[in-house]
Amino acid sequence: MTVYLLCFILFLVGLYGIITRRNLVKIVISLSIMEFSVFLFLALIGYVEGGSAPIIDPATPGGIYVDPLPQAMVLTAIVIGLATTAMLMSVIIRIYRKYKTLDVREIKNLRG
Repeated sequence: MTVYLLCFILFLVGLYGIITRRNLVKIVISLSIMEFSVFLFLALIGYVEGGSAPIIDPATPGGIYVDPLPQAMVLTAIVIGLATTAMLMSVIIRIYRKYKTLDVREIKNLRG
């Protein structure tokens, strides 16, 4: 139970960073922290105490197995999160080249 609470706290730390920071790079890092907390939560859902790999052996019926689906979802989500982070960083580089700042408030004032 405490591990799930720690995942939630990690998510809130990332959310706090997104809400309070003005630097675009720090916002992307906070978004990555939030993604990591979701990945950790999904991996914890699939964990079973004393579970083994889901290879069914007829010699030992009724064994406890770990669910592999959350692990596969996390691996897919990591790849998608990496692509999203790379795209966001490339957009941030283009914004910096155009406006010479990474501050969100200054970029809003420089519209035109």
